[in-house]
Amino acid sequence: MADIAISSRKLEFDDVSLRYEAGEPLTLTTITWCVSAGERWVVLGANGAGKTSMLRIASLYQHPTAGRVIVLGEELGHCDVRTLRERLALCSPALASRLEPSMTACEVVMTGLHAALAPWWHRYTVDDRSRAAALLERFGVGALAEHRFDTLSAGERQRTLLARSLVRDPELLLLDEPTAGLDIGAREQVLGDLASIAHDMGAPATVLVTHHLEEIPAGFTHALVLRAGAVLAQGDILAVLTDAVLSECFGVPLAVEHDTKSGRFTARLRP
Repeated sequence: MADIAISSRKLEFDDVSLRYEAGEPLTLTTITWCVSAGERWVVLGANGAGKTSMLRIASLYQHPTAGRVIVLGEELGHCDVRTLRERLALCSPALASRLEPSMTACEVVMTGLHAALAPWWHRYTVDDRSRAAALLERFGVGALAEHRFDTLSAGERQRTLLARSLVRDPELLLLDEPTAGLDIGAREQVLGDLASIAHDMGAPATVLVTHHLEEIPAGFTHALVLRAGAVLAQGDILAVLTDAVLSECFGVPLAVEHDTKSGRFTARLRP
């Protein structure tokens, strides 16, 4: 039973701290956290709480100052991160600006097979192209497969990036503010896509970073709340996203509501 429990862990932080420059305050302070197979986590906190720093560590682009990080059974600092990155997927609006802009949407998705930023360095098969096209169709942008990525709307680009993130059947999916900068319509479309992933029993363990309660998709199971780089609360999403926890997190008196029909959360200032 112990072996089964260990193998189900997809991401582990053990007393992780991070300081970017000597003499500066810690960005993260003794974070202990575990994400297991089948779990859908939202990481919530105010701007500057350390959310993106946690995701940079989880996606193997940042080493912690102290503590241990284990991703898909491999310890950061004792593994080949280039190989390990091919087993996980990172979806971030920041990625869009780094991709070769002349690529078509289909090519953008296919580059996810090798975690590449352009298609020039790898050969792609007919099967690769068919899989990319099928994923674009799944996310409602199949008709745009041959359109240049830089001509797509913000919402269409984000849905293309979601398709890219799943092209390799990753074991861990990391989402950094996937609805940032979208208008209401595009946001709701993307949140619907993410809810579909959350409810898919075959989908990978998922971590989503946001600072808006309204941008938590239906179907997410767990929450971790950060305040000033430290864990304020973590666990079952309904137990964590309470008036008391979020009021302390954001420093204002908040009333949190959970719509059981839609599965969505909202927060308002308490009168």
